[in-house]
Amino acid sequence: MCRPVEIMVEIDAALVRRLIAAQFPHFAHLDVRPVVPGGWDNRTFRLGGDLAVRLPSTESHVAQVAKEHRWLPVLAPGLPLPVPVSLAVGVPGEGYPWPWSVRRWIGGETADSGRVGDPVLLAQGLAGFLAALQDIDASDGPPAGAHNFHRGGSLAVYDDGTRAALEALRGEVDPAEALEVWDAALATSWQRTPVWVHGDVAAGNLLVRDGRLAAIIDFGCCGTGDPATDLVIAWTLLEGDARTAFRQALELDAATWARGRGWALWKALITMADPPGGKPALADAARLVVAEVLAEHRREDARR
Repeated sequence: MCRPVEIMVEIDAALVRRLIAAQFPHFAHLDVRPVVPGGWDNRTFRLGGDLAVRLPSTESHVAQVAKEHRWLPVLAPGLPLPVPVSLAVGVPGEGYPWPWSVRRWIGGETADSGRVGDPVLLAQGLAGFLAALQDIDASDGPPAGAHNFHRGGSLAVYDDGTRAALEALRGEVDPAEALEVWDAALATSWQRTPVWVHGDVAAGNLLVRDGRLAAIIDFGCCGTGDPATDLVIAWTLLEGDARTAFRQALELDAATWARGRGWALWKALITMADPPGGKPALADAARLVVAEVLAEHRREDARR
């Protein structure tokens, strides 16, 4: 199973300096240095001490530049934690083919297991952030679609890909058990008014300082629809009491939780079958997610 082939643009600090000098000369005196890790679908560079430059590296992420510029200033005042705010949008130039953005820099470290102080507090803080996001008026927001890879939309979009991944992983993943989880996710849908979703709530997009959740970044997959898509973090980062606290704080029904489990399963299966960049470590991490999703499903089955 292969991912669609996209041409990735080479982006380095020299290119960013040229773009800044040509389009925002009042920032040309500021130092430009890459952020490490710099991201896969977008490249991020520090611009001085307080700013950042973010550039899509593939065409499928280009639409997110204008979307974040339009909507992050609307969302930010209603949220309990800092989020990036786009200050300016650049245009193609200096050999770079797409729009790009200048935004405020938010400091912190990504929320991996070595940097989180109390996982339960992080889970509760994240749930509070997502609840606040869902409370913001979504009536004019962008519905799920190609711009955010259908996050917040129907899982049925990924039905063929999920089944193909399961076929490719036959012998490694029990297809019957995985399909029970997948079919349960497909059997329900969000019946209420669409809400705002972040679309990519992952450890790399949660910033912590002094062990506590401090900011949420990368709203490129944001949109409006079903909040189940934002539950994936429950299986990719949270476990035990932290996962329970997250679920209880959000007060979502069992069907929404089942769809969240489906989103987690889909992403993990396609990563196992075709890891981005051919990186085996990503496939290994995805294996753990699949195992946790199936184990939780078995526990719930046993309680019925």
